[in-house]
Amino acid sequence: MPNLKDIKRRIHSVESTMQITKAMELVASSKFRRAKERAETCRPFFEQTYKLMAEIAAEDPYFNSQFVHKRVDNGSALLIVIAGDRGLAGGFNNNVLRMAQARIDELVQLGEKPIVMPVGQKAVDYFERREIRILKSYDHVAEHASIYLGIEMADLILSTYKRHTSLQSVELVFTNYVSPIHQVAQHMEIIPLTGLAGSHPRRCEVEYEPSPEAVFDKLVPQYVAGLLYGAIVESFASEQAARRTAMENATDNATEMIDKLSLQYNRARQSAITQELTEIVGGANALE
Repeated sequence: MPNLKDIKRRIHSVESTMQITKAMELVASSKFRRAKERAETCRPFFEQTYKLMAEIAAEDPYFNSQFVHKRVDNGSALLIVIAGDRGLAGGFNNNVLRMAQARIDELVQLGEKPIVMPVGQKAVDYFERREIRILKSYDHVAEHASIYLGIEMADLILSTYKRHTSLQSVELVFTNYVSPIHQVAQHMEIIPLTGLAGSHPRRCEVEYEPSPEAVFDKLVPQYVAGLLYGAIVESFASEQAARRTAMENATDNATEMIDKLSLQYNRARQSAITQELTEIVGGANALE
């Protein structure tokens, strides 16, 4: 039979852990609500910008921009990988990093040289331990991210894309928020914007000065900035939702473990009392 002090010590230990997981669950719930509101607020801007760009590109079957056509030569691809700053969020970080690594392995097999821009401490730590070129790292920025962060990242990405003709594409790996209990790691290509140019040519109803291509190229930085900001906010909301679920499960497991330990403690205590009574009765009978 286990020692009563050992069982009681385990109960106190699990209770302390449960207090931590419960507190983390409440904090994650609070952060999740704010992050969800930010994610829902930024979506209309991104959707309208993309719609306008699609309209501009679709009006002319001969539309030409440096951002809509794939470059011919084999070169490198830039991957923006957005993960969390902390752990204890279930499989949130592992899922997005596993998808990014699978894409990197695929690019390497094709003979390309991937470059990464990690966002989030977990992504930074992951890629700093590997022999992959890092363009720039961003850590602990998601919780208080603003559109200015997206603009800063977009300026760096687009200037690098324009300056280096060997950079073939810019891709994004992040976690898309679907519901409080469902978040999906997602991969998408940001540049080039294939499928826009001349996809559905129609009669031009708007005149663009100095040209549709010039207006389109001016919209691209806003589009990329809005997309990156939205992805960071979506990932942060997904992280908090995943952490809340993980901590809720941990709290439930701790409660179940305490119940089992309490039952075990009561049985051990009852057995000890029964044994003492048996010894007392046996001693009394021996004296008679």
